[in-house]
Amino acid sequence: MNRKFLLSLVLASVMVVTAACGANSGKAGTENEGNKTGSGNSEKQYTIAISQIVEHPSLDATREGFIAALKDGGFEEGKNLKIDFNNAQGEQANIATIAQKIKSSKSDLALGIATPTAQSLADEVKDIPVLFAAVTDPIDAGIVTQLKAPGGNVTGASDTNPDAIKQTMDFIAAQFPNVKNVGLVINEGEPNAVVMGDIAEKALAEHGIKLVKASVANSSDVKQAAESLVGRVEAIYITLDNMVVSGVDAIIEVANKNDIPFFSADRDTVEKGAFAAVGFKYYDHGYEVGQMAVEILKNGKKPADMDVTVPQKLDFIFNLKAAAEQGITVTDEMKAFVKDQANNIIE
Repeated sequence: MNRKFLLSLVLASVMVVTAACGANSGKAGTENEGNKTGSGNSEKQYTIAISQIVEHPSLDATREGFIAALKDGGFEEGKNLKIDFNNAQGEQANIATIAQKIKSSKSDLALGIATPTAQSLADEVKDIPVLFAAVTDPIDAGIVTQLKAPGGNVTGASDTNPDAIKQTMDFIAAQFPNVKNVGLVINEGEPNAVVMGDIAEKALAEHGIKLVKASVANSSDVKQAAESLVGRVEAIYITLDNMVVSGVDAIIEVANKNDIPFFSADRDTVEKGAFAAVGFKYYDHGYEVGQMAVEILKNGKKPADMDVTVPQKLDFIFNLKAAAEQGITVTDEMKAFVKDQANNIIE
């Protein structure tokens, strides 16, 4: 009887342990599923790597617009998106290092903001989609071979419509008849600056106006270059030249002190203190590229099939306070060049 009881007890114990193990197995499975889905973050996580040549208002606005478009398309930092932002600080060595880093990363998409960073990404990164923004001439820079359905893994948006430069030069010739020489502060090592400078030079030549270049090697040279133009030119112009734009406060100071009309190629520089530009909002430019990223990540579009775009909504932008500082009388005839006066005449 005791032996039967002992045997029964052993069998009962085995059954309890077996049941407990089964219950624990079920519980573990539930916990694993909870870690996977119960956290409320079962959505795929995306990483986008950004390489930006330097921080200044236009390029920063481009990045902000890009990120805003991603959010509107369902990709939001802190939820399902990580932004790996890399600032090259204007150094070529940093640009190459960042491109190598992105190449070896597991990012889902890369963005190059400005020509040198976009060039480096296009050269190095071949296994993920690459977009570019704030690039003047992506064909001349070797980033793509054509604007329509560029092929490969790279596409994006150019920030230059050559007509914007021509409109600016025609405006100078028509409204400033005393201008015989226009100074250009330029980093001739930056391809986009050279391309835009050439367009400006040809447009001015049609009016018998000479372009006088003052070259810089780094942003600390900008003030000296601007000062070298005093007495030699009657107006100053700068392109979408990242090195020069990053030091533009020095040009504004020289222009204001010497009553020299100062023209730029972007709205942000006008807002800072240049007199006029024909341009657009870089935030909108970045937003457009962000929409391309959404199409790629959400809808599976291929960069190879997505046309490179150029700005279409061009308008004159004036800064009236800057005009007063630079000795410019803004006439009604000048104001008539501005289509959207409510937004593009800055008081």
